[in-house]
Amino acid sequence: MQNAQGGALAPPLAVEPFYLPAGDEVELFEQCHHNKLAVMLKGPTGCGKTRFVEHMAWKLGRPLVTISCHDDLTASDLIGRYLIRHDRTIWQDGPLTAAVRAGALCYLDEVVEARQDTVVVLHSLTDYRRTLSIDKTGEMLEAAPGFQLVVSYNPGYQRMLKDLKPSTRQRFVTLDFEFPPPDREAEIVVRESGIEPSQARALVELAHKLRGLQDRGLAEVPSTRLLVATAELIGRGIPVRRACRVALIAPLSDDAALVGAMTDLVELTFP
Repeated sequence: MQNAQGGALAPPLAVEPFYLPAGDEVELFEQCHHNKLAVMLKGPTGCGKTRFVEHMAWKLGRPLVTISCHDDLTASDLIGRYLIRHDRTIWQDGPLTAAVRAGALCYLDEVVEARQDTVVVLHSLTDYRRTLSIDKTGEMLEAAPGFQLVVSYNPGYQRMLKDLKPSTRQRFVTLDFEFPPPDREAEIVVRESGIEPSQARALVELAHKLRGLQDRGLAEVPSTRLLVATAELIGRGIPVRRACRVALIAPLSDDAALVGAMTDLVELTFP
């Protein structure tokens, strides 16, 4: 039997990921990192949580390991497992273990989607112990300097189906995220897509109208991410209304009445 670490982590990003702060979240995150505190980012889908983590990893000069959580994610998927290679058995670190060894930022996106028995393995990394128990190898791994655990979730639609246990939530400093104010959201759309500021402002105006349909049964409102995707199509020459239909409306709902209402708003905004 042979022990082996997982594949080499990607080095810290050399180019700064664009992120436009909405408040003091950058300073708060820096202080959490300095004080070895785990952080939870809470906010709607597509409001900039992942980009914020990428920006902070760059700013802090740390590698970043991102894990997309889902119902089938097991503790072994995070920690690692034995693999059979020809005539020997080796231990392969999972992404969480690799991040702990390297002192990386470990970002679990939509953590509430993971099973509770999987989330529990994070507990010892979120308090004074900062350790990870690898039961299969008998190793008690101490987090390297610079390691930080970051999780995110969308409390809107997920709260109706599942939520984090209080014993887990209270282990994190929580930063609340919302969609940016209109002027800042338009600035982000221009920066990410290259379209004209007047077009970006119109798209943001449309998004605010569409977000008002949430009370009429729209499960997820249009995100800044969808606005950027729409703007990128417009910037490539796709007619504005067509771009809005395929990149902004179609991803939100299949309900004919809602699609009709959203289409009417598009036509009013872009006559």
